Amino acid sequence: MNIALLFRLTFKSILNRKFTSGLTLLSICLSVFLLLSVETVRKEAKHSFTNTISGTDLLVGARSGSVQLLLYSIFRIGNATNNIGWDSYQKIAAHKSVAWSIPISLGDSHKGFRVMGTTPGYFEHYRFADDKPLVFARGKPFKGVYDTVIGADVAEELGYRLGDELTLAHGVYDTDFARHDDKPFTSVGILERTGTPVDRTIHVSLQGIEALHVDWKTGVRSRETVGAEDAMDMNLEPAQITAFMLGLHSKMDIFRVQRAINNYKKEPMLAVLPGVALGELWQLIGVAEKALLIIAVFVLLNSFVGLLTVILTSLNERRREIAILRSLGCRPNQIFILLASESMLFAILGCVLGVALFFISIMLSQALMQQYGLHIPLSSFGSAQFIFLAAVLAASFLIGSIPGYRAYKNSLADGMSIKL
Repeated sequence: MNIALLFRLTFKSILNRKFTSGLTLLSICLSVFLLLSVETVRKEAKHSFTNTISGTDLLVGARSGSVQLLLYSIFRIGNATNNIGWDSYQKIAAHKSVAWSIPISLGDSHKGFRVMGTTPGYFEHYRFADDKPLVFARGKPFKGVYDTVIGADVAEELGYRLGDELTLAHGVYDTDFARHDDKPFTSVGILERTGTPVDRTIHVSLQGIEALHVDWKTGVRSRETVGAEDAMDMNLEPAQITAFMLGLHSKMDIFRVQRAINNYKKEPMLAVLPGVALGELWQLIGVAEKALLIIAVFVLLNSFVGLLTVILTSLNERRREIAILRSLGCRPNQIFILLASESMLFAILGCVLGVALFFISIMLSQALMQQYGLHIPLSSFGSAQFIFLAAVLAASFLIGSIPGYRAYKNSLADGMSIKL
């Protein structure tokens, strides 16, 4: 009996048990899909984290924790424990080792998107991924007090174009009593997509942030309001900022400047290396992503246990069939191949369907993942996924070897002696 005939018998045997075979195949397909998805999201999430900021030597904020500083200044998550005086920022920015600096002022929002006050130097010096600069899809950097540059996600989700007016809100909650509706901003630039929190940020000038709050005291609007035009005639130099980024002339100066900032006597500040802070943040998140991967592996193992149960259950029902095959000249090793190939066929079909479902899910969920600054390209299917698929096929062969070995040991007389 040749191999082709054995595989044809295997396929017909599976078709003869359509319902149980379909459920087993569905279980393996979903398990493979879950395993591939968890591994891909885990890899791309780490890649997105490390690509969020590049080329910045030091990130400086009020003294707190390095992870907290990274979260609110780069990822726009949470709020700072304190602000930094403008005089302190200017003194550090004027240091001979500093090549450029980017001040950041946070605290306002617009329809769920964070507003960041900064300078035009932000668009010149900020880098992401492998030292990629920010590029304007349309428009230009802000110049006027009430100009704004919006990220790609903001423009797409809210349907904004150049020249549209935006009403910002005080704080992170966009409520009626917190809106700066007397000082609208105008969109003058839209950035190309970066796959980072920049896409979900509204950028304005530091003077614009000050103009919004000239008639606000301790988070509450005063009774004597100041109009938009009147605010422009006032001194709009900020008294405080939230954080700032530094680029140094020489990498040799990083730790020296960092130590000087951390020991700054005028006010407590913290300077961190963005790469180190990203590593600390990923260590915290890494526990969860490893747990997800372990869960996916156990789900796959559970599917294999179900596969083994189905084949072993059918084995007793097929002992007469196996005995007849033996009597027709089928050798014991061919019986082993017959049972093992059934498990392999389940695994191959499950892998094919799981991979197809994986690619379909990526295409359908691109818009949702971009909301979190995560872009998973179709090319992300790499060596790790192929290793997982190879491991699935190897495990299915081992699973199929168990009933195959039992069938191999059954004698012809034992099969023929079964009573109906």
